[in-house]
Amino acid sequence: MSNAINWFELPAHNFERAVAFYSTVLGQDLQAMDHPEMKMAFFPTTDGGVGGCVTHGNGNQPHTEGALVYLNGGDDLGTPLAKVKEAGGEVLMPKTAIGENGFMAVFKDTEGNRVAFHSMN
Repeated sequence: MSNAINWFELPAHNFERAVAFYSTVLGQDLQAMDHPEMKMAFFPTTDGGVGGCVTHGNGNQPHTEGALVYLNGGDDLGTPLAKVKEAGGEVLMPKTAIGENGFMAVFKDTEGNRVAFHSMN
């Protein structure tokens, strides 16, 4: 097993708003795909990394409790974190040092999901 995680889905009440939020925060477009039973927009990945998407219509509901997904914060998670509020989200925990493991921050997206960023800087 190369990764403990190989896929994640972030549910959305308003699909277009959620896609716009993550595109703004990450500075990259999510790739939308119509599926017969739901809408999906995929987070960009490279080199076969862990993938995920924003979904709508599959019965999942946004939440602030339970599992916490950590998105790659890039070279410095302060960059995407600074865009969270302007994109309609809320910072729940500012950039916080976690010793030799770098930094983390937690935010709530426009749909009510609690999500985190991680970076080494």
